[in-house]
Amino acid sequence: MNALLATTFGGDVIEPGTAGYGEAARTMLVPGSPAYVLRPASVADVQAAVRFAADAGLVLSVRGGGHAFAGFGTNDGGVVLDLARLAHVEVIDEERHIVRVGGGATWGRVADALAPLGLAISSGDTRSVGVGGLTLSGGIGWKVRKHGLTLDSLVAAEVVTASGAVLRASAEENPELFWALRGGGGNLGVVTAFELAAHPTTDVFFGAVTFPAAELAEVLQGWAAYLRTAPDELTSIASFANPFEGGHEAPVKIQVAFDGDDPEAAAKAIDPIRALGTVLSDDVTLQPYADILEEGQAAPPGIRLLTRSAFVEAGSVRQVLELLAEIGAAQGSPFISVRSVGGAVARVPDDATAYAHRQAELMFVTTAAGPEPIVEAARPALEAIWARLAPHVSGAYANFLTSATPDDVAAVYPPPTLGRLAAVKRRHDPRNLFSRNHNVRP
Repeated sequence: MNALLATTFGGDVIEPGTAGYGEAARTMLVPGSPAYVLRPASVADVQAAVRFAADAGLVLSVRGGGHAFAGFGTNDGGVVLDLARLAHVEVIDEERHIVRVGGGATWGRVADALAPLGLAISSGDTRSVGVGGLTLSGGIGWKVRKHGLTLDSLVAAEVVTASGAVLRASAEENPELFWALRGGGGNLGVVTAFELAAHPTTDVFFGAVTFPAAELAEVLQGWAAYLRTAPDELTSIASFANPFEGGHEAPVKIQVAFDGDDPEAAAKAIDPIRALGTVLSDDVTLQPYADILEEGQAAPPGIRLLTRSAFVEAGSVRQVLELLAEIGAAQGSPFISVRSVGGAVARVPDDATAYAHRQAELMFVTTAAGPEPIVEAARPALEAIWARLAPHVSGAYANFLTSATPDDVAAVYPPPTLGRLAAVKRRHDPRNLFSRNHNVRP
């Protein structure tokens, strides 16, 4: 190990051949073979690790939860900076409900810590997802229509930049960096702590209503039409063609989360969904918010995912859902999920953050999974599907992409956003040390 790192780094150093390397080298979804996995115990350790990687000319991957579909949290031959030991959750302002969260915390840890206080933060839908990756690129989850994206709750961040300096970013301090962090992914530095505004919460009504696959087209259109006028307290996901439930013959699953514990208000909000078709099952119940976050599953050895996403604005919703219903009803369809957004997300000015897709009504995802040969064999059909969709969709959600090509970066960041991000990148990371992401080149 580099002698300088040995004298300045006080955390865990895991190298090939040492105990725990196999697990430490990979992320939840992607294998890797880094030269070093470094687990800092302090901000000073993060500074030392960043300087080490920069001085050694090694690729640097920063890992929060390790859920990135593209495998950004690992690499081959470089340095993985695993923030798992920086996972504190602390309320630092009780009156304003400001919570300081370590860069290596997961959403399950945050939800569990806040639940006894009657507080929550709008997050994703998976307990083991890292706070960092989700917050820096968006944050679309079960409270998104009522309380906005996760990044909309961010009030300040502690950041270690490529030079090893520690900066505070907020609306008052380094405001352009603060703008860029909210949507710019891991491009700007290592966020060692997030300060997020929580909100008082109650239990929520959560569950799924399912319908026959034969009713897919009608249910999808009715679902999207209703969500346009549904209360912001209701967030919903429609999913179909699940390969583990019958593929193109799988039931249509409409998951709902009503952000409130009033049974009459919940019924009024959810009953129009129940009326969309022939209900096969309905397991919606009142549950603690922390309990509705699901456990993430690591990909089995040898299994590869191809995940792709896009946004749909109001004028294209009908056409896109017609196409998705046709695709989902065909044998060999990828797994498809469609998420409602809008609400609080759309009420934030378009240029307030580096998240560039405020006006989308829907965000959808396609996923194919299997051994490498099977996934590669499916690729031409997937590309044909996306070629049909392309005229009617826009952008991409960075947290649901398995690739990071220039086309992907252009989809995540339209030209005005990309140009502004590049200027911030030039200031804080001119040598592009933080390149394991949907990379904004300086």
